[in-house]
Amino acid sequence: MSALSMSKLPKPQVKRADAKKVREPFGDRIFLVVITLMLAVLLALVLLPLIYIVASSFSSVAAVNEGRVSFWPVEFSLKAYEVAFSNPKVLTGYYNSLIYAIFGTLISVTLTVAIAYPLSRKAFFGRNVLMTFLIFTMLFSGGLIPTYMVVQDLGMLDTRWALLIPNAIGVWQVIIARTFFAHSIPDELYEAATLDGASELRFLRSVVLPLSKPLLAVLILMYTIFQWNSYFDALVYLKDPDLFPLQIVLRELLILNQSNGGSTNLAQQLEQQQLANVLKYALIVVSSLPVLLIYPFVARHFTKGVMVGAVKG
Repeated sequence: MSALSMSKLPKPQVKRADAKKVREPFGDRIFLVVITLMLAVLLALVLLPLIYIVASSFSSVAAVNEGRVSFWPVEFSLKAYEVAFSNPKVLTGYYNSLIYAIFGTLISVTLTVAIAYPLSRKAFFGRNVLMTFLIFTMLFSGGLIPTYMVVQDLGMLDTRWALLIPNAIGVWQVIIARTFFAHSIPDELYEAATLDGASELRFLRSVVLPLSKPLLAVLILMYTIFQWNSYFDALVYLKDPDLFPLQIVLRELLILNQSNGGSTNLAQQLEQQQLANVLKYALIVVSSLPVLLIYPFVARHFTKGVMVGAVKG
């Protein structure tokens, strides 16, 4: 057969590899639309107040008190931030809160992993009894006065240790870590490491922790937020102003600006009251900024970490 005749033969049709996409059922599409609308409403409820707070903190005192601020700064001003940071106690509070957040998180994560990992090992004798005691502390506690007496007898009163040690371990965080270690670290890895001569500590350091980045991200975020927002413990255990965290400093700063009357005239009292309305927005931004800066670094692990223990395997 000649090449000319072969060229005249009909070419076989090639079927397209991509078949038509399966259309979703109408009910599923309605469900997705409703869920999307609900999430959009929740996002607006959370985001719009935050935008208003930021816009008000950068607006003038007159604009805020007259209600002219919506979601964009009006008569841009940094007076609220100048008043906040002109007080040296704010910088001291920032420094103290950073100390409590960094070292408190380091201590808490270390102790949580140290107690959760043995509890996840099936060969650990008495792990169920110890876990029962830990859960018992979630339901019942000694109360404020016995705890205060323990802190006082240990010599931690009016020291930084009073904010680092008493609440160093969270039982809920221990449960999360124990569940992760039990369901996400295969026993075959432990057997292989044991055959290679690795000790328990070496296995924890070289195998368990590198595989537990989502868990560590969740623990770091939880403990950091707890330490940063710590308020009541500082109010009870600390008396030295040089040890006060930022939350106590901001509370005192707001109270002083709102109730600093008596020796001042009426015009000064009115000016301080108007400034306090703007100052509270600036202080919210100041106190929330560190947590907002930390979250992006752990966000990629947080989504997976919050599902720890939700599915076995």
